[in-house]
Amino acid sequence: MTQQPAGWRKAKRSSNNTACVEVGRVADGAAVRDTKDRTAGHFTASAGQWSAFVGALKAGRFDG
Repeated sequence: MTQQPAGWRKAKRSSNNTACVEVGRVADGAAVRDTKDRTAGHFTASAGQWSAFVGALKAGRFDG
């Protein structure tokens, strides 16, 4: 069964930018969707996966 995300949010810094993603809450983690095409669906990550991803972002692992 597909979890229905709640509380979609996007970064405050991207308020005027349409090239971003939104994050919503699901029972055990997060859901992510494209802001430009909200009807295209979303993918989910478990709480552990989401925590690891956010930790990697904060550590600068994706900085180019």
